[in-house]
Amino acid sequence: MSLWGWILLASLVAFVTKLVGYLVPRSLLESENVQRISRAMTIGLLAALVATQAFASGQSLSLDARALSLVAAGLALWLRAPFLLVVVVGAATAALGRLAGLP
Repeated sequence: MSLWGWILLASLVAFVTKLVGYLVPRSLLESENVQRISRAMTIGLLAALVATQAFASGQSLSLDARALSLVAAGLALWLRAPFLLVVVVGAATAALGRLAGLP
């Protein structure tokens, strides 16, 4: 299949997925079980994304400045710092770690 065929197929899948979302009855979406599963999946997917971005380099695990900055940002969150300060603490920790020679 050519590149344009794959693009059209992906567009069709995206359209059908969106259409199915409109066709699902509201009562099903508002049930307590669906709400609980939806919240749990969101947290799990976000945690997986953070873990792969912080601890993976290609096909291997690595502990470098990213992991150090994640720990520092987590500590700032635990101390209830504002979100912007958490981002600055994480970025500054990564910069200092790389300056100190961490990969």
